[in-house]
Amino acid sequence: MDPWLWLALFILIAYTIETVTGFGSIVIALSLGAILLPIPALLPVLVPLNILMSGYLSVRHRHAIHWPTLLRLILPLMAVGTLAGYLLRPYLGADLLQGLFGVLIIWFAGRELWRMANNHTPRAHPTGLTRGLMVAAGVTHGLFASGGPLLVYALTGVQLDKARFRATLIAVWFSLNSLLTLIFLVDGSLLAAGPRLLMYLPVLVVGVCLGEWLHHRVNEQRFRQLVFVMLLVTGGALLF
Repeated sequence: MDPWLWLALFILIAYTIETVTGFGSIVIALSLGAILLPIPALLPVLVPLNILMSGYLSVRHRHAIHWPTLLRLILPLMAVGTLAGYLLRPYLGADLLQGLFGVLIIWFAGRELWRMANNHTPRAHPTGLTRGLMVAAGVTHGLFASGGPLLVYALTGVQLDKARFRATLIAVWFSLNSLLTLIFLVDGSLLAAGPRLLMYLPVLVVGVCLGEWLHHRVNEQRFRQLVFVMLLVTGGALLF
């Protein structure tokens, strides 16, 4: 079976999960897709798709965005890291990229499962460490369009309520994925991915509708646990 058809299923799963839980469309679709396809081929498809959802949500929740945190702290550091990650990617090779992404996914899923099991209360990082982690989050975003795990860790202890935190993160993904999409347009990979993008648009819509239906019918905590277990297994498959 054509692996790009499998990717349609993975996109459906990813956007259904994001609609239910509020996180992870690219992380999930990329982690599943990378088992069958090289990461550099996946990114020009998955990143522009994410702009549609993150752009809509950024406009919808624009009043909740904490602009000082977004513009003065996160975006300057992550933008530098994203450009560095993009420039670094060709030197790493597909196999090494897949292994590094597997490590990131295992760390992220394992950490979240541990936190959920232990009711861990996070503590704020020192300022220097927070900034360094944000640059590192940008690098992982440039490599895998998956800066979320490290950015959320970097923002541990930041005093934002849940609505502002979520809206600010959505604005980060819209901004950085717009930057990556522009880069993909310049390097020609976006045009090559154009037909597949159009093919996957209806899948994204179905995933969002399915997620909205599930959101009121599943236990979100249990659902998140299942998602992290799935990511843990997927990260292991990528690594080994």
